[in-house]
Amino acid sequence: MTDRSKLTTEKRNPRSADIDRRSTLGMVDVIQAEDRRVAAAVRRERRRIAAAVDVIADRLARGGRLFYVGAGTSGRLGVLDASECPPTFGTRPTMVQGIIAGGRRALVRAVEGAEDRAADGVAAINRRRVGEHDVVCGIAASGVTPFVLAAMKRARKLGAATLFVTCAPEAAARIPADIVIAAVVGPEVVTGSTRMKAGTATKLILNTLTTATMIRLGKVYGNLMVDLRATNEKLRDRSERIVAELTGLTRPRARSLLKAAGGEVKTAIVMHARRVGAEQARALLKASGGQLRGALGGGR
Repeated sequence: MTDRSKLTTEKRNPRSADIDRRSTLGMVDVIQAEDRRVAAAVRRERRRIAAAVDVIADRLARGGRLFYVGAGTSGRLGVLDASECPPTFGTRPTMVQGIIAGGRRALVRAVEGAEDRAADGVAAINRRRVGEHDVVCGIAASGVTPFVLAAMKRARKLGAATLFVTCAPEAAARIPADIVIAAVVGPEVVTGSTRMKAGTATKLILNTLTTATMIRLGKVYGNLMVDLRATNEKLRDRSERIVAELTGLTRPRARSLLKAAGGEVKTAIVMHARRVGAEQARALLKASGGQLRGALGGGR
C-alpha cells in the first residue's frame, strides 16, 4: 500500500483546524481564503501548461486525439472538459475524450475500488488504440492513483505524448509523463477532500489546455468561438451574433447566410467576405488549415 501521509493533498491544514467551531460565515470565510490560493498556484505552472498546449496542438493538428485519464473527481473533470469541446469548438467527439475509472457509472456514483485497478487503466488505453499521434493526460490530485499511473505507462510504451496534472509535488518525480503540471495548492480545508482546492486547480488547468489548443487550431477568431456547433437556441443566437458582427450584416441577413452555410459560422463569414458559395468557402478554409484569417486572405 502506498504511504500517502507525506503527500500535500493528505496533510492537515492548520488554517482550518477549528472550522467545525466557527459560525457559518466564518466557515465560508475560511473556505474562500483557501480558494484564493488556487489561481496563484496554477499561475506558477504557466510555462509547463504552455508547453503542454504546444504538444497537444501539434498532435491534434496531425489527426491525433487527446485523452484525459482520471478517477473520482479528477476523472469527472476530465470527462466534463472533453464533453464541452464539441459544442464549443465544433470538434468531432473523438478528438478529446475522457476516461474515468469505473466507466460511465462512476460519473454519478462512486465505484468502490475502481481507482486501484491498474489493469483496468491499461485496458482502457488498449481499447482506444492509443498510438504515437495521440496525447494522454493523466489527472490525479495525489499523483499516485494506480488506474491512472498504469494507463500512463501503457500510453508511453505505445508512443503517445504524455502529460500529467497533479497537486502533489512529492509525487511529481515518480510520475511517468513527458510534462508534469503540479499546482501546489496546499492542504485542503477538509483533510484529503481534493474535490475542493485541487479540483478547482484541475478545472482551471484543463480549461486552459483545451481552450488554448483550440485557439491554436483556428477554432477561435479574436475571442469569438467561430467553430461552435449550434445545438440549441442559445448557440443559434450566438452564431447569428458572431456572423452579424464580423460581416456587418443585419441579424435577419446573417441568419439567412448561416442557413446557406449549413449553420457553419466560419463558412458563412468566408462566403460573405470572398463572395463565394458554401462549397468554395469550405475549400478555402480547408486550404488554410481551418484558419479563418487565412481563408479571408490573411489581412483581417
